[in-house]
Amino acid sequence: MKQFELICTAYLKNNITFKSSFDVISKYISYSMAQIESFRQLHNQIGFKYYTFDNFYPIEKDKIYKKGNSYKFTLRSLDERFIDALSKTLRENINNPNFLVVETHKKAVKQFFISELYSLTPVIVSVENGMYWSMDKDGDIVKLYNQLHDNLERKYQSFYNKPINVEQNFIQLLEVKNRYPQSIYMKKNGRDVRFFGNKFRIVPNEDEISQKLAFVAMACGLGEKNSFGGGFCVSRSLNR
Repeated sequence: MKQFELICTAYLKNNITFKSSFDVISKYISYSMAQIESFRQLHNQIGFKYYTFDNFYPIEKDKIYKKGNSYKFTLRSLDERFIDALSKTLRENINNPNFLVVETHKKAVKQFFISELYSLTPVIVSVENGMYWSMDKDGDIVKLYNQLHDNLERKYQSFYNKPINVEQNFIQLLEVKNRYPQSIYMKKNGRDVRFFGNKFRIVPNEDEISQKLAFVAMACGLGEKNSFGGGFCVSRSLNR
């Protein structure tokens, strides 16, 4: 297994608030995808997109990314063709009013042993009645474990088009890092759409299947709404 990263340098044409930044980056990526014939259907379909991204960095203290400055963000996927195609079309999106990707750097990462996962962006998990999992509103940790695991299992099976023989949940330990739910905001038809999520530290189990699923979480994102910036993770490894 491999994952592929695209480290992007973005030059800002206008100020961008932290609140709107996920929406701005997500739409930039979606537009760039739609310019590629083979990925246009993936862009339009409902289901897994097999990629994830983080926010602009370094973050500004006042949470406003500044016009005229350059920032980086990282795009990850299991699909090398997708990363190769986006490395070109992201830089060709010159008419975007908010920013321009001026440089991309591709990195291929072989599967490695993951001792801990940390979510840099909120992990979104849907529950009943259109709500999202949170400690105060739901608090069912077993449900959370199961939904995070099942989501990764389905991503793996869908992308590789083969079953995976699971014997246990990939999570050995999970720690909720926030006191209050974290949010990702999107604009839809001129209105704010708010996804509620959480920041987690996860210790995966050490067996082969659990490690594969942890690697998928790194490549495609943990939880839901990954194409909107949800569930972008970094890792700690004994070997890295």
